[in-house]
Amino acid sequence: MADPSYWVADADVDHCAGCSKPFSYSIWKHHCRACGEVFCSECSDKKRPVPERGFNSAVRVCNFYYVKGSKANEVKEANPYVTEAELSSRASHQEVMNQMMRIYKSRVRPLEQRYNFDFFMSPLSDGDFHARPMVLLLGQYSVGKTTFIQNLLGRDFPGIRIGPEPTTDRFVAITYGTVDRTVPGNAAAVDPARPFGGLGKFGTSFLSKFEIAELPSPLLDSLTLIDTPGVLSGEKQRLDRGYNFEDVVRWFSERADRILLLFDAHKLDISDEFRRVINVIKNHTEKVRVVLNKADQVNTQQLMRVYGALMWSLGKVVQTPEVVRVYIGSFWDQPLDPKGALLEDLFIKEKEDLLSDLRSLQRSCSLRQVNEMVKRTRLVRVLAMLVEHLRTELPMFGKEAKQKKMAEGIQVYMDFMMKKHGIAQGDFPEIEKMRAYLGSYNLAEYQELNPRMIELVDAVLAKEIPKMLDIIQKNKTTEEKTTPPEESPFANPFEKMQTEQVAAWVVDPASKAKYDNLFFSLSPAGDPPRVSGAAARPVLLQSGLPVEALKKIWDLVTTEGFLDQEEFALVMFLVNSARQNGVQAIPAVLPDSYIPPSKRWNQPPQRSYGFN
Repeated sequence: MADPSYWVADADVDHCAGCSKPFSYSIWKHHCRACGEVFCSECSDKKRPVPERGFNSAVRVCNFYYVKGSKANEVKEANPYVTEAELSSRASHQEVMNQMMRIYKSRVRPLEQRYNFDFFMSPLSDGDFHARPMVLLLGQYSVGKTTFIQNLLGRDFPGIRIGPEPTTDRFVAITYGTVDRTVPGNAAAVDPARPFGGLGKFGTSFLSKFEIAELPSPLLDSLTLIDTPGVLSGEKQRLDRGYNFEDVVRWFSERADRILLLFDAHKLDISDEFRRVINVIKNHTEKVRVVLNKADQVNTQQLMRVYGALMWSLGKVVQTPEVVRVYIGSFWDQPLDPKGALLEDLFIKEKEDLLSDLRSLQRSCSLRQVNEMVKRTRLVRVLAMLVEHLRTELPMFGKEAKQKKMAEGIQVYMDFMMKKHGIAQGDFPEIEKMRAYLGSYNLAEYQELNPRMIELVDAVLAKEIPKMLDIIQKNKTTEEKTTPPEESPFANPFEKMQTEQVAAWVVDPASKAKYDNLFFSLSPAGDPPRVSGAAARPVLLQSGLPVEALKKIWDLVTTEGFLDQEEFALVMFLVNSARQNGVQAIPAVLPDSYIPPSKRWNQPPQRSYGFN
């Protein structure tokens, strides 16, 4: 039978989509009848019916499809209280991660291997794609990090140690497991099913201070908590931990979906080491939330002063125009202190808000990982093109001396590539890192770049990534339609005011997918991801519209100086409309059909979105 239209053409791939093994005369290509990707025999040795593709009898499928659905059943058995909406969200997340893993192994990873990209970033393992959202807890010793985790879980976890002095002397990843047990750090770092393989670079001195605690818990079914040693202060800061604490925090903060900074209401001073730790995570301020613990041990008047002092202290360290969200409460299993008993309702609501924020990480986790894959793919693409350009510049003789000169003047070659190919400065590797790379590898030994490999990577950015975003958006829309607000304890009561008749959004799905790809090419930051005016300005100026018209569109859509994914799509739609129909096509007030779907629920009747 002829290949179905959804099958990937044999000529387009030379590596297995499952294990990235190169195909050869002895390693044959096999199509999965479910997804259409090409696999080796080891990654597609199972058979099962694929009725959605018209195969009612058992046919060859990849291992990914063969186990599809089993994870959802395991989740439901382990947590009987999980809702269908949560299962749908996790299934959508897993589908996106499976697609991203196949794309990475078959199209991105071969290019990484060819150009030694591991020098810049550790290779991604299966565990990196299947990991639950990660929450990193940081704070000085005795602020209650461990009791905070104990309070969230509603029970102890294996290896728990609590005391007034520094008792947690190690990093502990608290994850879901069917039984209580601990896994040593050295074993966890070599397990491909876990997302901790990159920790091996910190050596055994760190791995001996790292462990995994597994236990059955409904909360851990949707995220992983990372408990850290208390940040030291005073003379204790001079102690040698045996590893670089800031580097380890940086590794976890890059992979975390949420970073919680814990403070004691009686101890707001920020030590030098804690200041350095906060500086390490300053590039991830959109992930940061602050927890003011032990707030019941002060009265209401003192709490107001403590809150003000905390914001003042943080303002000197966290350099961001946005106000960091602070959760106030007493996160442990003891009765409230009489001093703070009057604020019991506030503490309960604050804890509910915090749990709601943590439970919402599944969707943002998908977006974050897709965003990270976009940045990684663009970086490896630019590295390949830059190395190929440098390789062609090598002379017949004196290659080694010429490569040293190239390393010293690498900025000149980067500027040339930016002008020739329209590459953004942010897509290039760091200059010092690139110089070290050129000092470690001989460019003359690289083979000529195969243009087909670049075409496949371009297809990932132009076609595959928008498909993943569409899956995430469809699941979000399905959740909004199928989950009544009153069924969720964290639902917004004002959602009931939403009208039944909702106008269709003026931005059609095809255009939205195109704008999404452009949006993520600008390296958005935050949770949810947003782009700044400085990042969007060059793209908008390319339209050729007057600056006044662009300013009118910008002010019409946002007043915050940033654009989220939907707002960016609306801006691009208005820009294209103005280009085609003239600037008079820009409305004075956004009609209902122009307002992004996610913004409609909180719009009062007859109110414009933005201001005139």
